Amino acid sequence: MINIKQDQPDEKAIRRTMTVPASAEQAFAVFTEGLASWWPAEYTWSQEVLETIAIEPGAGGRCFERGPHHFECDWGRVLAWEPPRRLVFSWQISPGREPQPNPTKASEVELRFTPEGEMATRIAFEHRGFDRHGEGGDEYRAALDSPPGWSYILECYVKAVTAEKRLS
Repeated sequence: MINIKQDQPDEKAIRRTMTVPASAEQAFAVFTEGLASWWPAEYTWSQEVLETIAIEPGAGGRCFERGPHHFECDWGRVLAWEPPRRLVFSWQISPGREPQPNPTKASEVELRFTPEGEMATRIAFEHRGFDRHGEGGDEYRAALDSPPGWSYILECYVKAVTAEKRLS
């Protein structure tokens, strides 16, 4: 007999929920296609000379940034691409804030977009698997769980969705 074990929820995962005034399609598009319009440049390697930051569509797509003089840095890979409902990507940034090319040492970020009526979407965010980062993973988790971590980054996203909604 085969024993199938269900995955247990990651108790150390960072979780956030937010509701944005947009359809799931719009909310997904702003997060993915519009990443460069809202991701804080201070949270990139290029900083103030950042040219773009992007997520390539489709499973296997790159998550990367581009700076001047053809500087490019991959910081993840798309693991699940299910527009407009779900996005999962690897977080290949080490606790020392350097790129981590080894995917087995990467955590994961998942977003689920659930419509709430015609013009609102609830987004469930989860960053999990910090143990894969090895030494420093717990401290890294604590930093990303603090107000200047994912809370700040996701506030930038919510503001972008809201601003785009006002323009349309």
